[in-house]
Amino acid sequence: MRLTLWQRLSLVFALLLLASGGMSAWLQIRASEAHEQEVVQRLSRGLAANIASHVTLVDIGGPKRSALDELMAMLMTVNPSVEVYVLATDGRIQAHLAPSGHLKRERVDIAPISSFLAGAALPIVGDDPRSDSARKVFSAAPLQLDGRDVGYVYVVLLGEAHDAMAADVQASTVLRTSLWAMGWVALLGLVAAAFGLITRRLRALTAEVRRLEAQGFESLEHAPAVASVSPGRDEIALLQQAFAQMAARIATQWRELVRQDQQRRELVANISHDLRTPLTSLHGYLETLQLKADRLSAEERRRYLDTALGQSRKVGRLAQELFELARLEYGAVKPEKERFSLAELTHDVFQKFELAAEARSLTLTADFASDLPAVTADVGMIERVLTNLLDNAIRHTPEGGEVRVELRHHDGVVTVHVADTGPGIPAELRDDLFTRPSVMARAQRESGGGLGLVIVQRILSLHGSDIRLLDRPGRGAVFSFGLQVREA
Repeated sequence: MRLTLWQRLSLVFALLLLASGGMSAWLQIRASEAHEQEVVQRLSRGLAANIASHVTLVDIGGPKRSALDELMAMLMTVNPSVEVYVLATDGRIQAHLAPSGHLKRERVDIAPISSFLAGAALPIVGDDPRSDSARKVFSAAPLQLDGRDVGYVYVVLLGEAHDAMAADVQASTVLRTSLWAMGWVALLGLVAAAFGLITRRLRALTAEVRRLEAQGFESLEHAPAVASVSPGRDEIALLQQAFAQMAARIATQWRELVRQDQQRRELVANISHDLRTPLTSLHGYLETLQLKADRLSAEERRRYLDTALGQSRKVGRLAQELFELARLEYGAVKPEKERFSLAELTHDVFQKFELAAEARSLTLTADFASDLPAVTADVGMIERVLTNLLDNAIRHTPEGGEVRVELRHHDGVVTVHVADTGPGIPAELRDDLFTRPSVMARAQRESGGGLGLVIVQRILSLHGSDIRLLDRPGRGAVFSFGLQVREA
């Protein structure tokens, strides 16, 4: 059976609590025992010395049994927990009053006695003659006969009577301990419920992650842009916030991917249409020339050939634009920036369109500020931007109109305005003018169109700039962008 997180937390907490409670109880018992031993040994430190000085336990014949019996009778009345032994100098037990079968040792270790007599720090434990392994606090004093040491008085301060009494008291505390344990179990149940409340937000977050796993990234398409986050500064709140931000970021990226995928689909459809129209026309005129070559006059053949060449040039231009856009989209082109005069570059581009403007009786006007500084950009790319904008303006400006280029400098940026006196951009096409391929071609198939504005937008984005269409109702289109004087 797999446990949930709050169940595991509750179990771990319970085990830790029980372990810490058991360790605390053990330490308390040990400390209590050590405290009792030290207190008893301090209080009875001189007991063996008093016995040795006031009671004659040894004479020439050895230990005096009668004196020992009298002493034990007296001590049993005063303190029944003590046990008196007469030891030889090597620790052998010479006399005792233990009942038959109770004595488990024949010898007592002398080292603790020597430490006791030397005044070492208490408590000091020594061998218990009535146990194979137990060690207890004691009082000891040397026995002398005719001025020489003949043994020791060895008094066990917490003897068998004390152990029996302690066992009875311990048995009576079992019930109390059991009741306390039941109380702790009830408390742990409350703690487990508290852990369930603590991990509630984490379970909600887990449900969100599972929903994302089950429904896939498509579920993010309709996700809110900013996810709500419960207030708080604990780790779960921070985790919720991080997940919400990640989900919002993925949702934004997913929408962008969907949008780009839709744009690519439209690109394929639009370019296919843009290519199919001139190719069909080109094929038709060439087929006509092939079938009717003998019946066509020289003027008709020349007209058919001119039309076919025009359609061929249109196909070539679209193919070149498509190649340029693909390179820009996939990062194959990186701007090589340098400082140059934008005014001089604009004049050079003007010269390329003089014949086209004259053929349509258009006026090319250059309105440049006198204090223009040099800009930092890729010369070839900016030339392509100006070429596309001027070509677009000339093709969509009626005969006798004007195409105007203005250059201004403000706050470290040279701004370029390319304006024409054509019909302008319809309102329904403005939103996707720089992102949707061939929107102009769909609007005005006969006048060309294509990927020019999309390429302009991609190039300027590589320079940290953007292309904008300014509002000028009824007065043609005005495209604007800016270039930094110094590279940021």
